[in-house]
Amino acid sequence: MPRVKRGFKARRRRNRVLKHAKGYYGARRKAFHVAIEQVHNAWEDAYRHRRTKKREIRRLWIARINAAARTNGLNYSQFIAGLKRSNIALDRKVLAEIAFSDPGGFKAVVEAID
Repeated sequence: MPRVKRGFKARRRRNRVLKHAKGYYGARRKAFHVAIEQVHNAWEDAYRHRRTKKREIRRLWIARINAAARTNGLNYSQFIAGLKRSNIALDRKVLAEIAFSDPGGFKAVVEAID
């Protein structure tokens, strides 16, 4: 078998990892064997937090809807139950936006469910 030094391919792989490690502190940015661990950890965190973000955003929507519903004399669960009874098909994202930016419009939705 001929000897293979892997110059170009290995350098390209190392440079790709070091490019992703740009902005890290100390050896985490400069040393390949440290940088690859940090980059893989960062990718794992990013994967996990993309899913966590969806949960946190939904919690924010529910908190905003609850606050707006309470100013109109209902709590969150009564408000959502009323929407389902009245066949009003607005999702929580839209309801939170209405509650946040247009309190008068939210009041109209509350009056429509009674």
